[in-house]
Amino acid sequence: MQASVPRLLLIDDDHRLAGMLGTYLAQNGLQIEHAGTAAAGLRQLRCAASTQPFAAVVLDLMLPDADGLDVCRLVRAMAAPTGSTPIVMLTAKGDPMDRVVGLEPGADDYLPKPFEPRELLARLRAVLRRPQLPVPRPVLRFSGLEIHCEARSVHVQGKSVALTSRQFDLLVVMAERAGRVLSREQLMDAVSGEPTDATDRSIDVHIGRLRAAIEDDPKRPRHIVTVRGAGYCFARLPATDPVHD
Repeated sequence: MQASVPRLLLIDDDHRLAGMLGTYLAQNGLQIEHAGTAAAGLRQLRCAASTQPFAAVVLDLMLPDADGLDVCRLVRAMAAPTGSTPIVMLTAKGDPMDRVVGLEPGADDYLPKPFEPRELLARLRAVLRRPQLPVPRPVLRFSGLEIHCEARSVHVQGKSVALTSRQFDLLVVMAERAGRVLSREQLMDAVSGEPTDATDRSIDVHIGRLRAAIEDDPKRPRHIVTVRGAGYCFARLPATDPVHD
């Protein structure tokens, strides 16, 4: 049986570059899809997550509608498997400090423009060779809380609770990153697939309803904790770390 061709996503507003890379990479056994904006790229990533996730993302630092560093953070905040997709960042900046800044939000590699297509090919092959650990996520268990990811159901103290699709996605995003602080923007972008306005506080409404559904005392939450000035964190309690079935 013939092996499937790795499918990559290029997020870059340079259509000429996209056409050239598409041809070159196809000749070397890689299929590339193109998004010219951050919003389009995030939509494509989210749509592909449940069917055929991308094997890697090539992400430009300078996009017309968003900063590539922010887009990288948004991808990393998405639920698995998208959140762990290898990212190679492209930029016109070649200073070593810029490279460090590019890697900090979670990029796997960094390539300054202009570059030779064969160098990008080599870097892509390198990140694709890295072992990707499977992410077991049928059930996430915490103290008195069970999140059944595949069945998209939640039980508190053994009793089923009703959540909207958006609330469930938000809960999974946080629970899979227990102990990690996520900003309001990261949370909303992770579940919507598009950049949101920094002044949009609708996330607070979703968090409030989630707390009402899963917390023993929503006014004194144990699971979803507010980190003042930073965002929210799904608490990793000492004796109640999640168990992945």
